[in-house]
Amino acid sequence: MWLIQLLALCALVTAVPSSDKKKGEKKPASEERKLSEKAAALADRSATLAFNLYHVMAKDKNLENILVSPVVVASSLGLVSLGGKAATASQAKALLSASKLNDDYVHGGLSEFLNDVSNATARNVTWKLGSRLYGPSSVSFADDFVQSSKKHYNYDHAKINFRDKRSALKSINEWAAQTTEGKLPEVTRDVEKTDGALIVNAMFFKPHWDEKFHHKMVDNRGFMVSRSYTIGISMMHRTGLYKYYEDEDEKLQMVEMPLAHKLSSLIIIMPNHVEPLERLEKLLTREQLQVWLGKMKERSVAVSLPKVSLEVSHDLQKHLADLGLTEAVDKNKADLSKISGKKDLYLSNVLHAAALELDTEGNPFESDLYSREEIRNPKLFYVDHPFVFLIKDNKTNSVLFIGRLVKPKGDKMRDEL
Repeated sequence: MWLIQLLALCALVTAVPSSDKKKGEKKPASEERKLSEKAAALADRSATLAFNLYHVMAKDKNLENILVSPVVVASSLGLVSLGGKAATASQAKALLSASKLNDDYVHGGLSEFLNDVSNATARNVTWKLGSRLYGPSSVSFADDFVQSSKKHYNYDHAKINFRDKRSALKSINEWAAQTTEGKLPEVTRDVEKTDGALIVNAMFFKPHWDEKFHHKMVDNRGFMVSRSYTIGISMMHRTGLYKYYEDEDEKLQMVEMPLAHKLSSLIIIMPNHVEPLERLEKLLTREQLQVWLGKMKERSVAVSLPKVSLEVSHDLQKHLADLGLTEAVDKNKADLSKISGKKDLYLSNVLHAAALELDTEGNPFESDLYSREEIRNPKLFYVDHPFVFLIKDNKTNSVLFIGRLVKPKGDKMRDEL
């Protein structure tokens, strides 16, 4: 009963009008500026990459939490295509479902798409993103490649000497920390293969809610990693009008929460009860997501969401190889000769490190509230166990981030019966 009372109070304190268009606000930016045909085409292809990559990663038994930006991975594949020849380049394009597109179309489209979605000011989110290609100290980067990779993918370039591994790792981690303003202090603790090129992406993303949570509607709760393992976390609460759908047959529910300017949304998909995510992940395809999204209806929802900071670092080399990028990562087969002018490089690591922070911050409150009728009998969406999430670009329906939260940071609370 106390939970219902809390959520009802939350509704009165934090509910905000879902639309201010009647007040004469300008059209959303998504209506003012459209992407070019080539950018929209590459955005669409990156969405396919999102699900392909997630499924490969989800099968990795060593992974708990997953956080990956398919947009950034797509730009890394664009970089491989830019620096590669023959099968090395064609495999990178194949992962982008872009085999039949010419190179200028691919690089131009990816560049425009990446710049659009990572424009933190226009989208009113925090997104700190840095990309760097490290090469052995013996390699000289070709001028054409350096200029093209900066132009299209905003890549930085650096030489690194792993003879002093500790110093080399410290340099990588310090660059990542600086790029993310301290939100991502460590990309990696070790690198097994030190004789090739390293792609390193470091990013910090913090949503700015279209309707913020009240800072006083935060308390301590338990997050059930499993039925016998509960971690203490902070949980934030609010009630508002959200798109919601419950699949009774598959025993799952989902909610879509708009981010500021409504150019993107956080979508959370969660089993009704505590269980491993494997069953849900088998259902999760691009086509199935579209079916679920098509069934979502706007209604009153009482949301309780972990107030967490998630930092995850993945070496995507083996996952990309599983999807077909086998030549670039093979020392004996790789042809990345456009990078240095010589066939002397292979891709030894693809380090993809990201931090995501879910906080209360968002658009300020209005004095007028939803009518009591609108928020009556809210559906409860209580996120206290593992879930899958996506940050969807509403302009293109591409996926800016995809991941899962299985084990948040925190102390074990108690054993559940």
